[in-house]
Amino acid sequence: MSTFVLVPGFWLGAWAWDEVAAPLRAAGHAVYPVSLPGTAERAGEKGEFGLEERIADLAELLVREDLWEVVLVGHSGGCAPVTGLADRMPERIRRVVHLDSGPIADGGSLYDMWRPSYRAAAEALVVDGRLPLPPWDVLTAEGSSIEGLDEAVLARIRERSTAEPVAAYTDRLRLTGAGAALPQALVSCSFPLAQVRELIAAGHPWFAALAGPNWELRELPTGHWPMFSRPADTAALLAELAEPPAR
Repeated sequence: MSTFVLVPGFWLGAWAWDEVAAPLRAAGHAVYPVSLPGTAERAGEKGEFGLEERIADLAELLVREDLWEVVLVGHSGGCAPVTGLADRMPERIRRVVHLDSGPIADGGSLYDMWRPSYRAAAEALVVDGRLPLPPWDVLTAEGSSIEGLDEAVLARIRERSTAEPVAAYTDRLRLTGAGAALPQALVSCSFPLAQVRELIAAGHPWFAALAGPNWELRELPTGHWPMFSRPADTAALLAELAEPPAR
């Protein structure tokens, strides 16, 4: 059996993984869904909530729970702290899985990846240093498809969402390269895997790393929120990816 640490994307908390964690646990896996500092039930915490604090919080979880051979899963904006943790503690990580997401390079930030139109829309929404969940049309225009989500699910996500600290997406990730050789997987949900392969072949800077021999590319066609739109299939695919391919 495997140990999963599930890191949600922006505006979400550990609750977002409920329907994924349940079948994984039923299959005998150990599952640790995470709410990052300043989000969900931790929204009232005091302190700094930048990228380094999030990486440190994940590292503390691994040490506190004595977790090893971890399958580390990051959804969407969770990719930055996940990549940082894998760099800080590679000896504890079995595999990194990027769920409709991807790795951030050394010195990069999530803000760098946003189109100017989305940056402007996001900046207009910021209140007291935090970005609330934008309107769905703004998110879908940026590529965060809501395919597979009905009105009830969309309402639940919005009701339970918490505003993200600006530093979570503007802070730059600093990497040593220690985790670069770890087995990794990209699960493409809201964009076709064929398109990803084209970008890799073209040497696109955001996708170039995925050409490495330690990467596996998989597809789960749905919207950007697979833990809500296809939770059982998400759990099944994560269980498959828990064992890295033979070298």
